[in-house]
Amino acid sequence: MGVETRRYMRLLVFFDLPMVTKTEKRAYVQFRRFLLNDGYDMIQWSVYGRILNGNDAETKHLRRLTDNLPPEGSIRCMTVTEKQFAGMRLLVGM
Repeated sequence: MGVETRRYMRLLVFFDLPMVTKTEKRAYVQFRRFLLNDGYDMIQWSVYGRILNGNDAETKHLRRLTDNLPPEGSIRCMTVTEKQFAGMRLLVGM
């Protein structure tokens, strides 16, 4: 597939991890560090995203996420097109 036909997408990761015990805190830090080292940027608290270049990259990074899941907690992923991501609205209260 040529470069001009590849679709840029964003992989968004939403997570809610327990942080009561020392072990849970360590798992949170390790997962967050994995996301940052794997090219994710923090969008807001517990929401991270990264740009992908095509479906092959999506498959690869979903596999990497699965391989690095913490033992407990809730993690959700969503892939959106770059156009959908650019249409996001930021609402800020006063």
